[in-house]
Amino acid sequence: MSGGDAARTVAGQARPACAESASPEGHLDEALRRAFWQSLNRAPLPAMSALEVAARVVGALYRQVAQAHEGPNGCRCGWEPDPDCDLIVLEAHLAAALMQPPEPDLAHMAVLGRA
Repeated sequence: MSGGDAARTVAGQARPACAESASPEGHLDEALRRAFWQSLNRAPLPAMSALEVAARVVGALYRQVAQAHEGPNGCRCGWEPDPDCDLIVLEAHLAAALMQPPEPDLAHMAVLGRA
């Protein structure tokens, strides 16, 4: 394995590099955050306007995914869209994200010494 490989070995097991997301959820999380901030860097909006757009996009994505699961030719993964219950779950995740303390960001941490 070369020094430029994305995975590193620790005790014989492959591990993701520090900057890499370890799960599909992590990859999606990173991609959505990156797209949101890149878009705001290109065309700034007031904070609530940007978040309202993001909420509308999540609603549109839900509708598209739900439609892909409808009918005999729909996805066979087993999920059955239930907008009322699904909205409660999405609202709970939004509330949990608001209450969760921010994750440390190396770009904003105080320097404590030198290496």
